[in-house]
Formats: sequence, C-alpha cells, structure tokens
Amino acid sequence: MGAGVAGQRRQISPALRWVTDISWRPGVIIALGLLGLVTVVFIAILGVGSTVGSSDTSGIGQILMITFIQAGLSTVFSLIVGILLAWSLRHRQQFPGRRLLLSVLSTSMVLPTLVVALGLVDVFGRRGWWNALIDLAGPGFDLATVSIYGLGGIVLAHTYMDAPFIARGLLHRLENIPAEHFKLARGLGLTPWQRFRNVEWPALVPAIPGQCLVVFLLSFTSFAIVLMIGGSPRFNTLEVAIYEAIKLEFDLPRAVALALVQLFVCAALVLLTMSLRSGNILQAVRRPAPMWPEPRFTLIMQWLVIALFTLFFVTPLIAVTLNGVGADFVRLAGTATFRLALVSSLWLASVSALLAIALALFMASSQRHFTSRLRSKPSPMNKLYRGLLTFSGTVYLAVPALVLGLGFFLLARSFLDDLTAVAPVALIAANVMMALPFALVILTPAMGKAADKYDRLAFSLDLHGWARWRLIEWPVLRQDLGYLLALTFCLSLGDLGVIALFGGQGFATLPWLLFQHMGSYRTADAAGIALVLLTLCLAVFFIVPRLFEGRTRAET
Repeated sequence: MGAGVAGQRRQISPALRWVTDISWRPGVIIALGLLGLVTVVFIAILGVGSTVGSSDTSGIGQILMITFIQAGLSTVFSLIVGILLAWSLRHRQQFPGRRLLLSVLSTSMVLPTLVVALGLVDVFGRRGWWNALIDLAGPGFDLATVSIYGLGGIVLAHTYMDAPFIARGLLHRLENIPAEHFKLARGLGLTPWQRFRNVEWPALVPAIPGQCLVVFLLSFTSFAIVLMIGGSPRFNTLEVAIYEAIKLEFDLPRAVALALVQLFVCAALVLLTMSLRSGNILQAVRRPAPMWPEPRFTLIMQWLVIALFTLFFVTPLIAVTLNGVGADFVRLAGTATFRLALVSSLWLASVSALLAIALALFMASSQRHFTSRLRSKPSPMNKLYRGLLTFSGTVYLAVPALVLGLGFFLLARSFLDDLTAVAPVALIAANVMMALPFALVILTPAMGKAADKYDRLAFSLDLHGWARWRLIEWPVLRQDLGYLLALTFCLSLGDLGVIALFGGQGFATLPWLLFQHMGSYRTADAAGIALVLLTLCLAVFFIVPRLFEGRTRAET
C-alpha cells in the first residue's frame, strides 16, 4: 500500500506537486492569524487587568455559579427534550408535514435570539397568551400560571433553541442503525423500552457528550436571552455582567476580571470538547429501517411529544408575526435610524458570510492536505498542524463575542477617539469567528471525501487550480456552500454580542435597534423590527440554499 502511494506521488508533475505542496499554507496562515487576533485581544484585556485589584470584584463567584447552574440546567433539559423528539420522529417516519417540521426545527440555529426572547415573552409573559388562557379557565388553574422571567425563563429559552439542534443530530444517529438490529429486536419480542435500551441508546451514547458540551458552551456564553428575560441582577451571567460593567457602570477593571474568568472556563471547555469529539458522528445517513406497529401507549406518547414540541416551537414565532403585522411599517421605514440599521445589518452580514466561507475553504483545504496520504506523509508536524487548524476554527467558543468585543473596545479606546470607527471591523471579526466552527464541521469532511474519491484521477490528469475547482470541488460542495452562506448570513444578521458594546446613534444594526426600542417600551416598533428580522432570516435560510441546487452528489 505504501509503495502504491509513493508511486502515485512520483507520477505527479513538478508543477502540480508544487501546487499541492503549497495548498496547505493559506489555511495555516489564517489559523495563525486567528490565534494572533485572539492573542492581541488577550493582551489588551490583561493590560487593564493590572488594575483589577483596585476595583470591586465581589460577587464574581456568585455570578460564575449562576452561569454554571443555568448552563447545566439548559443542557439537561435540552438533552431530555432532544432525545424524546429524535426518538419520536425516528419511529413516526411518515406523516403530513414531517419534512416541513424538520426544516422548521433547523431554523432554531439561525433565529435571532432577541426575536426568540420577544416571542417567548409574548406567549409566557405576565400578559402573554398562556396566562391569558389560565385567567379564562378560572381560579382553580392559578397554579398553572407561569413567569418567563428568571432562571426558569432562561432555561426555557435555551431549551427552545438547543433541543432542536440535539434532536437533529441524534435523529441522524438513530437513522444510521442497521435494519437488522430492529429486526432482531422484534424477533426477540423486546418491549419499546428494552429496544431503546439495547438498540437505540448505544447508538446515541457516542454523540451525546460532544453535543452536550456544545450546548453547555452556547448556554454558558448566552447574552441576549439572559439580558432580556433574566429578570433581575440575581440571575446575571458572566456575559451580561461584562456588558453591565462596561455600559452601565463603566467599571473596566471589573469587566476585565469577569472576561478573564469566562475566557479560562470557555478555553478549558473547548479543549474538553475537542478531546471528546467522536470520529464517526459525521457519517452517511442510511435509508431508515422500516418500523413495525407500536403498542398503543408508546404510539400515543410519540405523537404527543411531536405535537407538544411543534406547538411549543411554532407558537412564539406566530406571536412575533401577529404582533409585528400591526406595526406602522411606513412610518418605521421612513426613519433614518431604521434605514441605517437595515443597511448596516445587510452589508455586515453579507461580508461576514462571504469572508467566513472563504476562510473556511482555505482552512478545510489545509486540513485535507494533512489528512491525505497522497498529499503528505504522516509526521508529528502534520498532527500539530491539524490541531492548530482545529483549535483556531473553534476559538470563538473559547473567546465569546462579548469578550472579543471587550478587547476591541479597549484597543479602540487606546488608539482612537471615535469608537464607532472600529465597530464594523469588530462586528465582522466576531461574526466570522462565530460562523467558522459551523462552516468547518461541514466543509472539512466534504473536501476530505472529494480528495479520497478524485485525487488520483486529478493528479494523473495534471488537474489543478480553477479547472479542478470547477470540475471537482464545486459540484461536490455547491449545496453545502449554499446552506453555509444562508447559515452564516443569518447568524451574523441576528447577533447582539459586539454591537451591544459599540452600538449608538452613529452606528446600529437591527438587533441593536430592536433592543433599544424594547428598552424604551416602544413595543409597536419593536414588534415591527422583530418581524423584519424574522422574515429576513427565514427567507434567506430557505431560499438561498435552493439557488445552489444542481446535480446531486450521486450524479457527481
């Protein structure tokens, strides 16, 4: 085998070998640049950190504990709901609207968090739909009254956003279970619980730790949700405490102390996530095995899980839509602040999405180089480069948007009088780093499979550069690129992280404008902006990928 590989490499022309050998450099340079950016931010934070001792750092332990508690509870509830939903959808393979439901659940990743918070308040707030129904039901149902504000509301909102993410990942695992396993379980007469414990649960276990750590990190660094429905400073998390220390108290040493705590915790969690990553999570989905009739109780439970979660997921979006329809869009569109925020949001999201995909392509190409035996020989340096590319691609999870924004904020104060001048750069940098993990987890295996399938043929034909991209990479990647373009655009469009530090009269985005209107109780305008944001995200997420549809992978 080794001789065959060596012989294949000797057949490569000198020009193509030079192209192949340098193809890994841009991705490595980008990875080093990302780490360099994080280092500069870290140094800027440490520069102020020397004065931490002169500031009030009391209560940081309490804030850290609350952050851990809400992230832990959010992860547990998201996992429970995600497993139940994935299991129910796996066994109910055919019903009207199933495909639409799966598509709608996919939007949980791109829904602006402020819009989700506003929708949940409309449904579960003090004057929300749920409590209005309880009031109509009479005094005997007072115990069913809920309040969205506080720790319970934070966990509810995170479960709303993260449970579909877990469900989609676990559903793929369940669909990959060979049909023979289910046939054997049926032949042995296993009950639904015994089948789940002996057949389905072992297939889920390898994916659960990694997904739980990702959800924990997302909940740990949550900002807009906690800011909106935390209810009181008692439930502040590190992100919200950093924001308040800068914007409300202008206590930079305290903000730096909080940022350093968050930075070290998130970095440790990211390293743990990398060590627990399962090598076979991203696998081709088999044709789902046929299911046999379920016992009546199990069948009712499956339909109930699907119906209740669908109602829970769709109702806040309907509430945002109904409230937004009543807004005065003519007057809203006539205001200069709305037009400025709309234009700023669109061009920032577009630039961020294109830049994130371009960087991800270079980094995935480098990763492919170091994992392909036709392109490079196994060596300790290859392992080092792969680790560098992997960590730099996920560095956003270790350095969340608000910590990154704090670093830019401190740098801007040191060198510039006008903070709004650096705001677009800070937003684009944060958006790109936020989108990179999603882009790399899709593009890296796709480019690796393309290399395994076509490298020998391409090398023998002396095919490289634009010709190779047009004939090999583009047909394989086009659908993934369409999906990623929509995903990264929507993620950037709805983010409230860095803009919360830099937003003002001279520079604003739609999420920042929505947050301002909600804070000043301009509910009608806030509802209109929320509907605009929701419509833009859903339209881009569903339309843009279809523009990239072409030949299927089977044809390529």
